[in-house]
Parts: sequence; C-alpha cells; structure tokens
Amino acid sequence: MNILMAILTLGGMALIAGIVLAVASRAFHVEGDPMVDKIDAVLPQTQCGQCGYPGCVPYATAVASGEADVNLCVPGGERSMLAIADLMGVPPKEVEEEAAVPMLAFVREDECIGCTLCIKACPVDAIIGAPKQYHTVIEDHCTGCTLCVEPCPVDCIDMVEKEQVLEEWTWAAPGKRPSVPQTLHKDEENHAASTV
Repeated sequence: MNILMAILTLGGMALIAGIVLAVASRAFHVEGDPMVDKIDAVLPQTQCGQCGYPGCVPYATAVASGEADVNLCVPGGERSMLAIADLMGVPPKEVEEEAAVPMLAFVREDECIGCTLCIKACPVDAIIGAPKQYHTVIEDHCTGCTLCVEPCPVDCIDMVEKEQVLEEWTWAAPGKRPSVPQTLHKDEENHAASTV
C-alpha cells in the first residue's frame, strides 16, 4: 500500500510539474528575430570567426542589432556583404579583407598521434578519427578556417589549396582574368595534342 501511495504521489508531482512547464513555455515564449535568420542564410556558414564573432549566427545577430558592420565576413566576400546590406537597407561597404584562395585542412596521417584536439577545434565537424588513431579531413565539409592547425601538438596539419571544380567556378570581376580550373587546362592540352 505504501509503495502504491509513493508511486501515485510521484506521478501526481510529475504531472503538475509537466503542466507548469507547458504553461511557462507558452507564457514566456520568445520569438526569434527573423532578420537574424535572413542574414544567417546569406552567410557562408564557415564558422571561422574571422569576423570577430564565434560563428555565423552570432555575427548575424550583431549585424541585425546594429552592433557590427555588414562587411566583416571575409569568406562571404562582396557577395555576402551586398546581400546583407540589401537586407538591412544600408549602403554597401568595402569588404574588410579580400577573400583568400579556398583552402582545405590536410592531416599528415603518418605523423598524427590521435590526440583529438583538432576534432574538438573544428567548428563544422569536418575531421574524423578516434583517440590514438589517425585522423582525416572530410573535404566536402572543411571550410578552410584554420582553427584546427594551432591546437595540433605535433604540427601535422597543413592548409592546402582547394582544387577548384567546374561547378564552383565563377567569372572574375571585369578587368581581371578568370581563374580556370585545372581540369579545363588538361582538357585543352588533350585537345591540342589530338589535333597535332
């Protein structure tokens, strides 16, 4: 009988707590800022911190509240800056830095000691591995933020230039020569060799 009473008492307390939490979640519900979501949608999601904020959402929040300028996203470059300026209704500004050549992290696996510090540092989970096992980088996920390089105690991570594929190729600005992917150069060489 005592066990049944204890179960009923605990069940009743859990039911009351659930009702209180449900009412509180509706009463104190805070809507997110839709402008933050719109700004975050045009950012490249590299989570690199080059803007001075720990990720894209904090930067979007700062821009939406007027605390940060629209031109701090280096990976997004001019394209992101123009989109953010348009959303905010402010004039465009010069991008703080020129976007660098896209880079990828590369782990020299024969030197890796499996410390997992690079895995913890990666903001986009692009590094896989287990403790005391070799680590490697998932190229499609890596944003080239370089945050994994410094924590590595054996300095076995290199930043290498990302090979440009045709699907990601864009025209250069007027007056500049477009960068042609290596695959096109090889095709041209093969075509030239076949015509000789």
